[in-house]
Amino acid sequence: MARNGSCCPPMDLLRSEEMNLVQLIVPVESAHDSISYLGQLGLLQFKDVKRCGEMSRKLRFFREQMIKAGLSPSTKSALRPDIELDDLEIKLGELEAELVEINANNEKLQRSHSELQEFKLVLQKAGSFFSLARSDAAAHQREIEETSYVGEGSMDSPLLLEQEMLTEPSKQARLGFISGLVPKAKAIQFERILFRATRGNMFLKQSAVEQPVTDPVSGEKVEKIVFVIFYSGERARTKVMKICEVFGANRYPFPEEFSKQRKMIGEVSGRLAELQSTVDAGIRHRDNVLTTIGYQFEQWNLLVRTEKAVYNTLNMLSIDVTRKCLVAEGWCPVFAKNQVQDALHRATVDSNSQVGTIFQVLYTKEAPPTYFRTNKFTTAFQEIVDAYGVAKYQEANPGVFTIVTFPFLFAVMFGDWGHGICLLLASLWLIFRERKLGSQKLGDIMEMAFGGRYVIFMMAIFSIYCGLIYNEFFSVPFNIFGPSAYACRDSSCRDAYSTGLIKVREAYPFGVDPVWHGSRTELPFLNSLKMKLSILLGVTQMNLGIIMSYFNANFFHNPLNIWYQFVPQIIFLNSLFGYLSLLIIIKWCTGSQADLYHVMIYMFLSPTDELGENKLFWGQRNVQMMLLLLALVAVPWMLLPRPLLLKRQHDQRLQGRAYGILASSDADSFDMDHDLDSEHEEFDFSEIFVHQMIHTIEFVLGAVSNTASYLRLWALSLAHAELSTVFYEKVLLLAWGYNNIFILIIGFIVFAFATIGVLLVMETLSAFLHALRLHWVEFQNKFYEGDGYKFQPFSFAFLVDEDD
Repeated sequence: MARNGSCCPPMDLLRSEEMNLVQLIVPVESAHDSISYLGQLGLLQFKDVKRCGEMSRKLRFFREQMIKAGLSPSTKSALRPDIELDDLEIKLGELEAELVEINANNEKLQRSHSELQEFKLVLQKAGSFFSLARSDAAAHQREIEETSYVGEGSMDSPLLLEQEMLTEPSKQARLGFISGLVPKAKAIQFERILFRATRGNMFLKQSAVEQPVTDPVSGEKVEKIVFVIFYSGERARTKVMKICEVFGANRYPFPEEFSKQRKMIGEVSGRLAELQSTVDAGIRHRDNVLTTIGYQFEQWNLLVRTEKAVYNTLNMLSIDVTRKCLVAEGWCPVFAKNQVQDALHRATVDSNSQVGTIFQVLYTKEAPPTYFRTNKFTTAFQEIVDAYGVAKYQEANPGVFTIVTFPFLFAVMFGDWGHGICLLLASLWLIFRERKLGSQKLGDIMEMAFGGRYVIFMMAIFSIYCGLIYNEFFSVPFNIFGPSAYACRDSSCRDAYSTGLIKVREAYPFGVDPVWHGSRTELPFLNSLKMKLSILLGVTQMNLGIIMSYFNANFFHNPLNIWYQFVPQIIFLNSLFGYLSLLIIIKWCTGSQADLYHVMIYMFLSPTDELGENKLFWGQRNVQMMLLLLALVAVPWMLLPRPLLLKRQHDQRLQGRAYGILASSDADSFDMDHDLDSEHEEFDFSEIFVHQMIHTIEFVLGAVSNTASYLRLWALSLAHAELSTVFYEKVLLLAWGYNNIFILIIGFIVFAFATIGVLLVMETLSAFLHALRLHWVEFQNKFYEGDGYKFQPFSFAFLVDEDD
């Protein structure tokens, strides 16, 4: 958390801030103001309401209504309204009641409007059914009349069936019909169930509605069909009605007479127009109310969240009934004690309390929280360390070194100053627009990139630096720092093969000589160079981690860790891999052709044999035998003394507990008992010894595996360079060779997408993850415990929306 101003001491990332456990005895009348001012200050972590919760619910209801209406709260910067919480509670209640009433009326009107809309569709579609049936019946009647014999009777004489029905009315079947709408998705099942339930004694006529209609019950747009079911008998009618209810079919009456249909369609259309105007007026009124709420929504929301946080914190305080005050305990940074006391004094004055808040420091054995004051530059690096584990109180913080080592190790694997410039431009864009982007809601990936913009910036700077050392710009070398140190012996070596080169001037001043690129010995030379650099960097960083364990042990006054952990570890690591690093440097300086693989292998297998042509300096064999002996001695040095000495110290403490000082009061007696209980820990020698043995084996094996793990710097650097070369030669140069502008444009587009997608995205992520592993496993496990917990002060700046 960044703090500006002269009130705070200079930032110190190496050790976390000193903490005090403090006790506050707050008068009841000034409790609310005290907590409120402390929340504004944000420098006190307290140890371990329905009213504000209800107001929060109302504000969430307002937000949902605004989102539903397509409105958003006003983002204009306005002063905090001078309104009391009681007045705000009344106002929110009135606005909620008004909105609930408006919504209820709108829902009723919308339902009526949807029902009328469906009724109008039924009248139109079913009317077309009956009109078509009427025209078909008339045509059929004319056909019968034309084909009938004149001698059999007049045109007005009924048919035989009609005569029978007229003469026997009791035998007439009374037909009825039901009309309505059913969802289109249920139409097939609806028809099938009707057929089975009536045993086929029904006739269904249906027609699909062209556009989805609003369902009156659910209020959602649904595709429906209009149906008319003809049946015979009351029993069939009952079955059809039940089936319609089960399938959610909305039924509407339909007149048989054509004149009544026309009249009813006109009435329904008029009522629809009236309802539509009423619904529009209700929506406008609702939008006006929501706009008024939206203008002050953020201020109201901030006030309610602030008050809710204050009351939640007050619930953490204990009540002293005898002294009519509240008692609180919490962690406070040492530098912030004066600020906390000033805030408490202001709260006492503003609340007109006659008694001030008592602020006193408590002494405890409890581990304080960890607090590093960071700024927007160092926060991302600290988050990288905290993702592994939060530092123990005042433990050495790896974040100090991570600011430099993390982007540097990334750049060793990513080194190309052309790709580094691309990363630099991207990070600068994020940095220059950080104020605008910080106020927006970004996606998950963009949010991570924005949060790590300064990490990307540092990675880009170091990538440019390492790219200049490797002399690679999108895999192309340049003579930036002067001419090459080599020249062709004659014209036969114009292809830059190293067999035809001679040294004509001083070595290339900075980085790899460009003549190596494209030569036959490019890959062996760069492989050897990068592999040895990886070992040197790895041994250096591991030594740094072990040295930091010394500073931790010295800071916490733990001589056992210094003499029986730091000393044997530094001896063991440097007796083997420190010696290897020395041989690499000597070989570079002397130009020797010694085989370092042979030297290291036979240092263990045959330490007394002569080195022959692999000898790099006088007395090398004796030095190797001495270093091997030191490495062998360092293993039991790490394993045995520390558990034995811890057991002796435990036995001495047990003997000293047989005598104690008498307590002067009950309170002192309680404090002494509490301290003795907190100091008393069960000591299991076997557990301590097994733990030390595991730690020793882990370090011995880890010294080998961790050193080998740093070879990933060489492997990823080689892979990045080779991929870049392939894209350049097999895409861009290949397209250039066709002497066709169209093919050249396509080749450039493919090269650009391959570079961005593979080298600038996938390779960046890969190098980032490998650098992360090297810091977490190979570096931090040498000294970093990471078993602390963060300092989380009560601060209004950290308030977020809560879903109750």
